[in-house]
Amino acid sequence: DYKVGKGFTFSSPDEKFQLSLGARLQSRYTFTDNETGQDASEWRIRRMKLFMGGHAYTKDLTYKLQVNFADSSKLLEDAWLNYRVMNEAQLLLGQEKVQFARQEITSSGAQQFVDRANATDTFKMGRDTGLMLHGKIAEGLLNYNLGVYGGLGQNTPRSTANNNAFAARVTVNPLGDMPYSEADLDQSEKPLVSIGANYFMDTLKKTNATTLETNNLSFAGTSGWLGKGRSTFGATEKVDIDTFGIDAAFKWMGFSAQGEYFMGQAEGQDSANKLRARGFYTQAGYFIIPKHLELAARYSYVDPNRDTSQDLQS
Repeated sequence: DYKVGKGFTFSSPDEKFQLSLGARLQSRYTFTDNETGQDASEWRIRRMKLFMGGHAYTKDLTYKLQVNFADSSKLLEDAWLNYRVMNEAQLLLGQEKVQFARQEITSSGAQQFVDRANATDTFKMGRDTGLMLHGKIAEGLLNYNLGVYGGLGQNTPRSTANNNAFAARVTVNPLGDMPYSEADLDQSEKPLVSIGANYFMDTLKKTNATTLETNNLSFAGTSGWLGKGRSTFGATEKVDIDTFGIDAAFKWMGFSAQGEYFMGQAEGQDSANKLRARGFYTQAGYFIIPKHLELAARYSYVDPNRDTSQDLQS
């Protein structure tokens, strides 16, 4: 069988085994007109993903493997097994996206724009390896995720410390289960609303005055709120991180809208120095030709350090 977005699907006659195989390519040209300094002309393969998934022995045991050939440093993206005891209680073991930020959880193949909002990229965790308990209650009216992760991000095991990360997310869908996709490509005949909240906690150690321990966490990278403010803390102290987020999404008859608000706080265990950040985005779109042509707009705002002036990004 073949279905757009899912790829080719192979099933055993008894339906105990199933494998779907597909791929996604995003190539891009970007010209940056810098007011000062050299302009930039860039040709790039933004994403080249091969994915496979399905179930084995029973439909309750599902799996996924996804690699991204466009980023050799993060070649392995998803690699997990999920066992469903019931819809309300499922266990997932392996590497996947930390369940924080609606737009980050949404696949790049189901977004309205070529990339995520700056606010999302500033606060998201990315992928990590761990164990997650999750489920759908009342056919998706309430969804929850509780996860414990290594705490250093994608393809980066933590083997020299006993710290771990914790993430929790809950969504309420009062008018029925709402999938993680942005545009209303399906022309929803009834309104759909989703309201979510999430929390993430982690501890990272500084190895010197300007560097955090090796990690693949987006918010701790050079463009993340913690990465930009890492000089706030002492040269070799541990930093406790708490991040919060709320989100809302709506779809109906080709119209869609969603937004998220993020808050991050980090505190040095020895110095007690604090770094506080916040950000949000809002976006909306409408199909002027159903399923074929959409107009959309987005606004994003980030304050990576609330105690520093002249650093706002919008």
